[in-house]
Amino acid sequence: MDNGHRYRELIKSDLFRYYGKCDLITFIRGYLRNRTFRFLCAFRLCNSKGIMKVIGEILWKLSMTKKVIQLPKSTKIGKGLYIGYGGPIVINSSAVIGDNCNLSQFTTIGSNEGHAAMIGDNTYIGPNVCIVENVRVGSNVTIGAGSVVTKDIPDNATAVGNYAKVINYRNPGRYIKNKWE
Repeated sequence: MDNGHRYRELIKSDLFRYYGKCDLITFIRGYLRNRTFRFLCAFRLCNSKGIMKVIGEILWKLSMTKKVIQLPKSTKIGKGLYIGYGGPIVINSSAVIGDNCNLSQFTTIGSNEGHAAMIGDNTYIGPNVCIVENVRVGSNVTIGAGSVVTKDIPDNATAVGNYAKVINYRNPGRYIKNKWE
């Protein structure tokens, strides 16, 4: 898949996560009504090539949402990102976020030294969560509201608390709706 098709696919995957469909009418409505989706479109286009990259850079500069969602353009993010409630969100540029992830309001994925976290696929990060330093959060994980993650969390786990601890392996990732396959 060439670069242009890849970023169209990423925008479609984000649209699907928000609305459960990815037709043109849904795109237009989503783009006009949802500032977070509009921000994600600019983010995806900034990482494309040619004229689409130029358009993305213009949209990025015009976006007021980047004051609320601090997501560097160089951050590696998989398909189907969903940012709930429009932020605020702070993500370190060295973070890696997998496919079909939900980031709730007041999420911080940061690092004071070295790399930030690597987040797996189908992961739900609740409101007011801080993920600190170079930890690995597995796939199909749920991190409860207000948690502070300082250690790795295995696949298929639900973790909560300050400092986050795994509490069970039942029904993790249940809040991930409209998964992009």
